[in-house]
Amino acid sequence: MAKEDSAPLIFIIAGEPSGDVLGGRLMEALKIYAGGSVRFCGIGGETMSTQGMHSLFPMEELTLMGVIEIVPHLPRLLRRVLQTTSVILTLRPDVVVTIDAPGFCFRVACRLKRCVEMKNIPVLHYVAPSVWAWAPGRARKVARFLDHLLTLLPFEPPYFEIEGLTSTCVGHPVTESGADKGDGPAFRARHGIALDALVLCVLPGSRATEVARLLPVFLDTVKRLAARFGKLHVVVPAVPALAGRIESATDDQLPPVTLLCNEKEKFHAFAASDAALAASGTVSLELAMAGVPMVVAYRMNLLTTWLAKRLILVKYVSLVNLLLDRSAIPEFLSGNCRPEFLAQALETLLTDAVACEEQRASFAEALAMIGQGGEPPSFKAAHLVFGYVKNAY
Repeated sequence: MAKEDSAPLIFIIAGEPSGDVLGGRLMEALKIYAGGSVRFCGIGGETMSTQGMHSLFPMEELTLMGVIEIVPHLPRLLRRVLQTTSVILTLRPDVVVTIDAPGFCFRVACRLKRCVEMKNIPVLHYVAPSVWAWAPGRARKVARFLDHLLTLLPFEPPYFEIEGLTSTCVGHPVTESGADKGDGPAFRARHGIALDALVLCVLPGSRATEVARLLPVFLDTVKRLAARFGKLHVVVPAVPALAGRIESATDDQLPPVTLLCNEKEKFHAFAASDAALAASGTVSLELAMAGVPMVVAYRMNLLTTWLAKRLILVKYVSLVNLLLDRSAIPEFLSGNCRPEFLAQALETLLTDAVACEEQRASFAEALAMIGQGGEPPSFKAAHLVFGYVKNAY
């Protein structure tokens, strides 16, 4: 039976800030493909809201990480799964797109696929679970309740295609982030940073648990570097909710520190930086886009660390190293995440131009692998999603 002659309805779920950005860009591209004739419903944050999304509930409820952190929130998480599933069954959208956040999104997708009412409504997932990093058996489970998987990295599709799940690499969203468009000299002028000062960008993470574990180590590292470099200036981009915690942790023993709460300033800060100390995550690709030599570090709680050592299958955590399958960026994880090691590695980057250029050459190689210079990932994703919408009419 033909559907009613109305604009297609796409239900999109994002469970964390990075997914919200992906969702917002996808919505914008879908509007272009649909000539503006498209409706949205689902769960998202500020970026998706600007594209016309009215979130069922605050996305922040789903922003959880780690084994220990998620356990106290499981009852609420499961209630939200039931609520979301119920709404989807009532609305019967043309397609459902879940974005990352597998702890929530996969529970919703699995429940939907058990419902007879959803038999002809495709469920797509954007951002592949890292089966190549741990628990490869998850690929078979995911293939049971998804119709199409959109991946960010070129080596991911084969893990799922062998299990019968159609998978397409659309490229990494960092390539359309604008991370390479910052204005370094203007940033220095705005913040009173001398042109001959060495600028170190410090990025201790965007979650409270990350900052709690990494900030003391990072600040101790900075103090060690300050004793070596007289004209050192530190820039710390931070999410507003954590800015107070970071500011209160600074003291007189540190070199000048510029704390940034404005997301729009982050890429300008990158352009002004000579090197960076960053928590493992997508920010390493943003720094690579900006051409900033970096050191990557990370710590987890003891239980998560114990599990990781027994389950993680890969040698690296930073995406540049993973893409290249070599140690192009120094990584200091868990017990090796120590101020003396971090300071030594950063000192090399602040004094050795050859080491910096070697990193930048590696950046270019890795970024080409995830689509830099090609069609924007959001448009590739929108093309795939809208293909399912057209097939429904």
